[in-house]
Amino acid sequence: MNFISIPFIIITLLVIISAFFTVKQQSAAIIERFGKFQSIRHSGLQLKIPLVDRVAGRLSLKIQQLDVIVETKTKDDVFVKLKVSVQYKVIRDKVEDAFYKLDYPHEQITSYVFDVVRAEVPKMKLDDVFVKKDDIALAVKAELNDAMLDYGFDIIKTLVTDIDPDPQVKAAMNRINAADREKTAAQYEGDAQRILIVEKAKAEAESKRLQGQGIADQRREIARGLEESVEVLNRVGINSQEASALIVVTQHYDTLQSLGEETNSNLILLPNAPQAGSNMLNDMVASFSASNQIGEMMKENKKKAQENKD
Repeated sequence: MNFISIPFIIITLLVIISAFFTVKQQSAAIIERFGKFQSIRHSGLQLKIPLVDRVAGRLSLKIQQLDVIVETKTKDDVFVKLKVSVQYKVIRDKVEDAFYKLDYPHEQITSYVFDVVRAEVPKMKLDDVFVKKDDIALAVKAELNDAMLDYGFDIIKTLVTDIDPDPQVKAAMNRINAADREKTAAQYEGDAQRILIVEKAKAEAESKRLQGQGIADQRREIARGLEESVEVLNRVGINSQEASALIVVTQHYDTLQSLGEETNSNLILLPNAPQAGSNMLNDMVASFSASNQIGEMMKENKKKAQENKD
């Protein structure tokens, strides 16, 4: 009799133990009684009728993410792949709808994402897809919210996390970008060279102006010095012609002296014989005399022409 009661006791204990079950945090358990929905049990230790009630399934109440890759064509006939990340969760008060109304919620969400993306992207050019990816994400979220709310799912957020055009299109876009940057760099280099040329020309013009001003001042002072020298020589009985010739000879020998003192000067051949100074002086006096005679003749001819005219 004792041997018969032991199995009975064990079975009874197992039945009693099976009446208890636990539900994890942020999840829900669906209880069915003879195949019919009975209740929703949330986190903690729960009790069910053994052999009558059963745990039909469990649903997570955490936020989940589904990544959907959609290939479509843009307005400018470029094929592009978009990765859309959908973050969703089961509504706590609609666990029954989420469990019984949809067998495969992932496939249902994927279908809506495909439908919205392939309706929105063909309206945009490729560049606009990159710029307006948030608009695409908002359109997907609005469509999913309207569709999935009745099934017990709440769409938290949708994100367009990747836009991948055809490799040849990406290579062409990179070439266009590189060419545009090279063009900009060339323009900046050209502007810099132009500024350098203009500034160099301005500096050279200013240098020439200052150089010319210096030469003019130098010649003015030389003329003033020659004038004073002639006046001094006139006081000692030397006329203007002889004084001018003497000054020229003096400058000649001063030049020879300066060339001899300058070690880095180029070779210049000038008459430097002892009689060179005497010859130069005679030539200068003769030249001034001839000039004075020609001047006197021109004055005489002008005077006669005026008398004949009168």
